[in-house]
Amino acid sequence: MSVREQKAQIVEELKDRFSKASSAILVDYKGLNVQEATELRNNFRQANVDYKVYKNTLTEIAAKEIGIEEIIPFLEGPTAIAFSDDDPVSPAKILTEAIKKYKKMEFKVGVVDGKVIDVDEIKDLAELPSREELIAKMLGSMNAPITNLVGVLSGPARALVYALNTIKDEKEA
Repeated sequence: MSVREQKAQIVEELKDRFSKASSAILVDYKGLNVQEATELRNNFRQANVDYKVYKNTLTEIAAKEIGIEEIIPFLEGPTAIAFSDDDPVSPAKILTEAIKKYKKMEFKVGVVDGKVIDVDEIKDLAELPSREELIAKMLGSMNAPITNLVGVLSGPARALVYALNTIKDEKEA
């Protein structure tokens, strides 16, 4: 395979990743040592997030072809991209923690469901609860009325049992 074909294949991969991803966060990763980069990649892997370094020129070509030209001005210097297909919050959360921990990285720009977002919006995204947390909260909210209903329905039966016990105790005395 020629170099040109390899580059064309990478551009197609990028177009596919941007199109399918619920979120893609671009970061400047300069200054990370091997240990820090490995730790970061492991965190991404656990969260089912793809993290990869792409050439800016190939990313620019893919961005133009799929209509997200707004990211092109941010394609300067070393650029890594974190893609998540199912949870748009995960990459932002992991990268926010990494930026605080290593103090060597910085956000460039993000894409959420095809919409380009800036650094402030990425930080806001990182503060949202994850998909799993939202599902747990929703299930808890749905469970609460049922639990309350059971408590209300068991109240009269409980009162009857107390009354019968009181009558029994009085007759025994």
